[in-house]
This record gives sequence, C-alpha cells and structure tokens, in this order.
Amino acid sequence: MTTPALLPLSGRRIPPLNLGPPSFPHHRATLRLSEKFILLLILSAFITLCFGAFFFLPDSSKHKRFDLGLEDVLIPHVDAGKGAKNPGVFLIHGPDEHRHREEEERLRNKIRADHEKALEEAKEKLRQSREEIRAEIQTEKNKVAQEMKTKENKPLPPVPIPNLVGISGGDPEDIEIRKKREKIKEMMKHAWDNYRTYGWGHNELKPIARKGHSTNIFGSSQMGATIVDALDTLYIMGLHDEFLDGQRWIEDNLDFSVNSEVSVFEVNIRFIGGLLAAYYLSGEEIFKIKAVQLAEKLLPAFNTPTGIPWAMVNLKSGVGRNWGWASAGSSILAEFGTLHMEFVHLSYLTGDLVYYKKVMHIRKLLQKMDRPNGLYPNYLNPRTGRWGQYHTSVGGLGDSFYEYLLKAWLMSDKTDHEARRMYDDAIEAIEKHLIKKSRGGLVFIGEWKNGHLEKKMGHLACFAGGMFALGADGSRKDKAGHYLELGAEIARTCHESYDRTALKLGPESFKFDGAVEAVAVRQAEKYYILRPEVIETYWYLWRFTHDPRYRQWGWEAALAIEKYCRVSGGFSGVKDVYSSTPTHDDVQQSFFLAETLKYLYLLFSGDDLLPLDHWVFNTEAHPLPVLHLANTTLSGTAVR
Repeated sequence: MTTPALLPLSGRRIPPLNLGPPSFPHHRATLRLSEKFILLLILSAFITLCFGAFFFLPDSSKHKRFDLGLEDVLIPHVDAGKGAKNPGVFLIHGPDEHRHREEEERLRNKIRADHEKALEEAKEKLRQSREEIRAEIQTEKNKVAQEMKTKENKPLPPVPIPNLVGISGGDPEDIEIRKKREKIKEMMKHAWDNYRTYGWGHNELKPIARKGHSTNIFGSSQMGATIVDALDTLYIMGLHDEFLDGQRWIEDNLDFSVNSEVSVFEVNIRFIGGLLAAYYLSGEEIFKIKAVQLAEKLLPAFNTPTGIPWAMVNLKSGVGRNWGWASAGSSILAEFGTLHMEFVHLSYLTGDLVYYKKVMHIRKLLQKMDRPNGLYPNYLNPRTGRWGQYHTSVGGLGDSFYEYLLKAWLMSDKTDHEARRMYDDAIEAIEKHLIKKSRGGLVFIGEWKNGHLEKKMGHLACFAGGMFALGADGSRKDKAGHYLELGAEIARTCHESYDRTALKLGPESFKFDGAVEAVAVRQAEKYYILRPEVIETYWYLWRFTHDPRYRQWGWEAALAIEKYCRVSGGFSGVKDVYSSTPTHDDVQQSFFLAETLKYLYLLFSGDDLLPLDHWVFNTEAHPLPVLHLANTTLSGTAVR
C-alpha cells in the first residue's frame, strides 16, 4: 500500500491513488479438489436417496391416508346464490381410501424407478474420463451463468419517458463557430480512438505508455470507466459508430459481480449517471438495466448507524469503509451529498422508492444538524452522526453537495422547494463567510479552516461560477441579477488563473496572498489534469448571457489543451502549467471525455442542443431530463 502523495483532489474527484486491495491469483489445486468433491457429492446423494426409499416412505398399515399434498385439488369456490366464481380457492381431499393405497403404490414404484435410473447414471459418470467430467461441469456452469444473465437482463417495468427535447442538432450558423465545434469533435475522436486501440476495457488510458490505467476509485477490476463516461458525449456529437462499439462492450463485458472495492461517489456520478444519460438519449434498455444492477450493489454502503453511506464499498461482499485520511473515519460531504439526481431517477425508472428514500434520509439528517456560521463542514462521521473537523470548502470535498441541492430543485421541475431553500441558505452563508475580493479586484471563494479563512481557491471551485448563474433565476429577494454577476466575477477570476500561466492552463489551486493573486505557489498545486470546471462555467455563462468573451476564453483553453496536452496516443495532463516545457503525467482521465470535451462542444453549439429548461447535468456532465414529479409515484413525498 502506498502513502498518498497528495491530499484529496476533490469531492468531485477522489485522488488517483493506488490504495486498492491486492488481487489474488486463482489456484489450479482448488479446481481439482472441487471436481473430486462434486463426484463425492453425486455418489452420496444417490446413496441417500436409496436409503430414503426404504426408511422414510410411510407404511399404509399405520396410516389411514398417504398425504403428500399431491392428491390435494384446488377447487374454485362458487357462490351458489350468485352463480359467480370467487377468485379464492379451498382444498378438498379425495374420499376413497382405496384410491390412497393405489396412489401410494404408484409413488413407491416411481421412486424405485428413479433410484435405479440414478444409480445407472452414477455408474455411467464413473466410467467417464476426467476431461469428459470437466466438460460437463463447464457446460452446467455456462448454463447457470446464462440463466442468471437472462434473469438480470429482464425488462424493468415500463414508465413514461419524460419529454426529451434537443438530443441532437445545435448546428451553429456562424461558419467560424462551426469549424471550432468540428475541431472539438476531432479532439474527442482522437481521445476515443486511442483509448479504443490501447486501453479498451480498462478504466482509463496511459496515452504515452499506450496501455490501460486505473486508480483505486474504480477498484481492481476493468470496468471500462472511459467507455461508460464517454457514451453520451459520443452520442450528442453524432459519433454513432463509436457509441455502438461502447454499447456492445457494455452488453457483453460490463459485470458488477466482482470482488472489487470502489468509490460510491465516483461510481455513482460516472457509471450510474453515464448509463442513465445513455439510456435517455438512445432509448436502449440495456443501459437502464445495467444502471439498476450497479445501484443494487451500492446500497449496502448505506448500512451505517446513521444512514450516511461509506465512501467505499466492495461490489461483491457489500462491506463498506471510509478513506483513511478523512477526519477520523468520516464520510465526505460532497460524496454522500452527490447522489440525489441519480437515485431519484433510479426510483422513477424502477418504481422502487428505496433509492429515493436513501437520499431523502440524508437530507433530513442534515437539516436537523447545527451548522457553524450556517456553513456545512466537509466531514460527517457515519457512526456518530457528528461533524468531523470544521473545514468548509466550495472546492474539493464540498463542491457538488451545493450543486445537487440546486439541481434537485431544477430536476423536479422546480417543485422540490425544500432543496431550493437549503441551497439558498447555503449560498447566503458562503457569500457572507467565504467569498472575498482581492486587492487586485478578483472575486474568489476561500476555504474556512480552523476558525479562519484561507485565501486559496481550487480549480474545482471554479464550477461555482456556472452554479451561481444556473441558480440565479428563482433566487430570493429578486437577486437574480446579483447572482448572475457573481457567477461572471468567478468566471473572470478563474480565467485569470489560466491566463497567468505559461501554458494558459489553470493550476490545481491558486492563492490570494499579498502581491500573489490567482497563482499557484506550491509545486504540488501547479498541475493540470484535463479538468473541466472552468470551461463548465464558461458554458453556463454563455448560455445565460451570450457574451462572446466566454466562447473566446473557451477557445483559448481548447487551443492550450491541443498544444500542450495532446500526444500521439491521446491526451495527457501536465505537471507544471508554469513551465514552458511541460512534463506529462501520462493519464487520460475519463472525465476529459465526459466533461471537458462535452462542455467545449456545447459552448460552440446552439442553445437548442440539450436546452437547460429540459435537461439537468449531473456533476460528471451527464444530462438527465427534468422529471415532472406531480405525475409520478414520487409526487406524494417529493413535493414540499
């Protein structure tokens, strides 16, 4: 086990550390022993049956009636007065004792015949070679596996699909903008084709080494995270052959019955979110089925004294635990607070309220707790229900919790007023205690630590500019204009963090101390790992203002990624954005295809592609449709 080199990168992104459990080899000796045991079990079963025929059959001289239940007949109850059948039934027994004796004798003869047949089959088995026995065992295994697969893939109950608007199109009229959009599509194809060639089935790609890559957030198994994460981006870009390749891999290979410990949060936003989005966009049932199968595997993570889920869960055993570094075994706010969108859709599609109840329980618990200065600390102990250390951030560890409060309201067609109230309360406290303006006039979001404000902002917190713009409409006290302007100020600050580097790509975090503004100070904060949050904010601000500077800034970022992150085998993060000769980290993150390239494509598309009054994007940029809950089984409890 390696020691983490970095503190957690995000609530939205767990650090890519190799802390997963070791894999164990299969032992051939175990297989040989299992074959011997199977033969012994067959013989012992036959012997037991033989003895059973003589010792356990009833003696007719001692019993008036041989009642195995076989002679019981189901007779429909008839209401003689009305002459109509009642669906209820009752039991009636045969009246003739002679009939019982004949039935008894017939059953005795049948059992003897079955025993003789079984003994003959056993003798035949013993005459077979080891290879023949092995082949039969494998055939039976395949048969059972196929039966289980058929059972797992059975169709879910049909539900009305929400009105799906704008799942394709968005062609810009401006020729230059169209060329830029085509360039983003080409970048997506380069990333996907190289993953297809060198990392297919692996979770991610090492584009320089040209081989598969994975981190401990996905466990030790090859679950094709990039495939699932990229599906909806491929679809909206019109890359349908590539989409079908991914669909076929999922149908044939995506298996969640693996002995692998995964991040509940990451698997939810990337896999469940990605599968649900692919289902809504394409209508292919397999994606919905796989999403539900995976959700079932995550449910044991909620088996804690408080109902606050563990950060990690083993997909096979259901055993959960928390990250070792997370404040004395605490769960993380952005992780357990970023489940609502996907889980509500799971309940909507299955008719099973268990998912909805899990996330609503979390919300109710949080509402009852005291919050220092109105702020939510990043850590909560799932055993005691108490906050961990008082650290509040709108960046890593906290970010997407606030995002999902707003998006729960939007996804409910603005009927989940409780979620909106919690969001408004939270951002008022954030604005009061965390949002400041630097000496140079840059608005930033700091972090509350140990009773004071740390004047540092993370790249992850840059998503908040888009969040403030998205939540402006419907805000309290007619402050829509204020929050739209606040979002624009955050976007400007984050653009400055890009513009003040040699590569024109933003660092992981940046300070506002004295003369240092929007610049990373520590070497460990100077890296860029293809993150999407700044471009995400550009896109939201473009949609709400159509100010051309957001497309200009987005294109600057796209050109920088193309120039410094593109390699022959895909795209790679860089270790120092202030160095004109960057060193690559050799990882093509799955979220680069799911988020960064998708937001760039949407930035250069028309507003009719995935319009925001019909679609809500999860924190991994997977679009989920607005649900009109008044017409569903959730309406009795979802609407406040």
